[in-house]
Amino acid sequence: MTKIDIIQNVHEKLGFPKKNSAEIVESVFDIIKDSLARGEKIKISGFGNFLVKEKKSRRGRNPQTGAEIEISSRRVLTFKSSQVLRKALND
Repeated sequence: MTKIDIIQNVHEKLGFPKKNSAEIVESVFDIIKDSLARGEKIKISGFGNFLVKEKKSRRGRNPQTGAEIEISSRRVLTFKSSQVLRKALND
């Protein structure tokens, strides 16, 4: 499913014009993106949690050459589904 598919579903289910549906979806994604960029946890009840974790720098290997390299520290996004979502997926 793509963002366009989500916009289309909002348009069909809620009856908003496509332009308004696109603005709503974009606004929700912008709010989520901005919150995650600030390091905030996002909990969507019945869906799951989005969390930004800090990864420390570490040593790794280049798989092509076998040479050791330094993998820099970074922030990664994790998602943990809620029990409600897991149950819906497995039933």
